Amino acid sequence: MASKYHLEESVKWRIIGRLEAGQAIMETATCLNISRQTVSKLWKQFQNDGSVVRRPGEGRKRMTTASEDRYLALTARRNRKATARQLSSELAAATGTVASRQTIYRRLNEKGLYARKPRVCVLLSSQKKRDRFNWCKEHQNWTEHQWSHVLFTDESRFSLTGDSKRVYIWRESGTRNDPSNIVERDRFGSGGVMVWGGIMIDGRTPLHVFSSGSVTGQIYRDEVLDPYVRLFRGAYGPDFLFMDDNARPHRANLVDEFLESEDIKRIPWPPNSPDLNPIENLWDYLGRAIARIHPPPRDVNALKTALLEEWRLIPQTVVNNVISSLKTRCDMCVQVFISSEISKSSLPFLPAVTVFPSMLKQHSN
Repeated sequence: MASKYHLEESVKWRIIGRLEAGQAIMETATCLNISRQTVSKLWKQFQNDGSVVRRPGEGRKRMTTASEDRYLALTARRNRKATARQLSSELAAATGTVASRQTIYRRLNEKGLYARKPRVCVLLSSQKKRDRFNWCKEHQNWTEHQWSHVLFTDESRFSLTGDSKRVYIWRESGTRNDPSNIVERDRFGSGGVMVWGGIMIDGRTPLHVFSSGSVTGQIYRDEVLDPYVRLFRGAYGPDFLFMDDNARPHRANLVDEFLESEDIKRIPWPPNSPDLNPIENLWDYLGRAIARIHPPPRDVNALKTALLEEWRLIPQTVVNNVISSLKTRCDMCVQVFISSEISKSSLPFLPAVTVFPSMLKQHSN
């Protein structure tokens, strides 16, 4: 038979109408296929307060007090990496109250704290921050036409095993870039391959897989600059600009001599600034594509084949979009630097600006 608590209001009033007309409780319950107890309780409720609406109950007693809620929020802010289980243990040790993980989550959510992955950053000295600011200030008003002459390049290492880690912190909304919410991380993997690629607006180089696991100045010249960059310079003409970061192989004397001999102009690049290089987002995109392959590559040769194919399949609109985001990147860098100068409290580091979470990617520098 149907339960009182699932009856529609129209059915409840039909029950009341029958009973007011003189029909017996048992007869009403039989006709409507409802338990006699439900009909009886509904009739008593109507006689007492003239309503058939279910009275709200007090609900379950709240597990924690207001002071305990404040203690949880304060503890989470002091130790951003504490897990819900650890916070529950600390609460029990301090107050004797035993709360579940879900209760801890709800209490912290009420205080504006949510479990989120921390931002990844690179350490920057004061001079490096100023170099970044000067570079971004100089280029923040560049047009898309000016950026279209630049070939953005980089190396990246891809591993057979993913390097993503489910690390969360407690933080308030809108505080993603606060220093207390950023975790430093420097990852190097093994069992994979090193690749090089270059992107331009409406163009890209083939993906190059290095024959060796590391890159030297000579390998960089012979396997990258000569077969790829030199040809792009010839195709795009004297306005062509070549971008590579400040890794040691890129700044070797034989590399500088080769670029000078081929009349390849380099765009100056600020130190420790992978967040400004749009190709970094393509590595993340590529890593995600590799991670979606099922079954995943089981050996290095299969990984090479998959990388070459997925690089070819990246839509050109994605490439153009990440390059077009350079103005936003420069604006953000300038804004952060000016804000730190105004507040007279320089940040110890600046956050990396990434669009796609890293899956298999491991930087080579």
